[in-house]
Amino acid sequence: MLNIVLYEPEKPANTGNIGRTCVAVGAKLHLIEPVSFSLSDSHLKRAGMYHWKMLEVERYADFGDFLERNPSAQIFPVETSGKRLYTKASYPDGCFLLFGKESSGIPQEIVDRYPDTSVRIPMRKGVISMNLSDCVSVVLYEALRQQNFPDLD
Repeated sequence: MLNIVLYEPEKPANTGNIGRTCVAVGAKLHLIEPVSFSLSDSHLKRAGMYHWKMLEVERYADFGDFLERNPSAQIFPVETSGKRLYTKASYPDGCFLLFGKESSGIPQEIVDRYPDTSVRIPMRKGVISMNLSDCVSVVLYEALRQQNFPDLD
């Protein structure tokens, strides 16, 4: 099982879409607080629709709590400052794909902790970022492709 980690997510529609994608592929969603909306938010539910109740989701007080509860986690921060292209990494089963909040991404000090696994999605010069739920889908499906889409039709 792959793990999607959202660091301080800000937009319920993105989190709902990501949750729906996680259900579709059997990934677990991890939310690092603060989450700037209620998990009962109507935008979250609308984006995730009826899939949300099928989602395996874990919440953490902060990044330290996440690390403490997942001490052997192999973490792949996905950030514009990532050291290599997301297609050049090898994603083992059980790894954690870490994505930052919509307004500012993952703090650089966290990305710097993982120089061998930090990755980026290529974009044209001058483009600051892509939509968070799109980024999750792009990297998650690459990881699944590498694993030959286990348990998926």
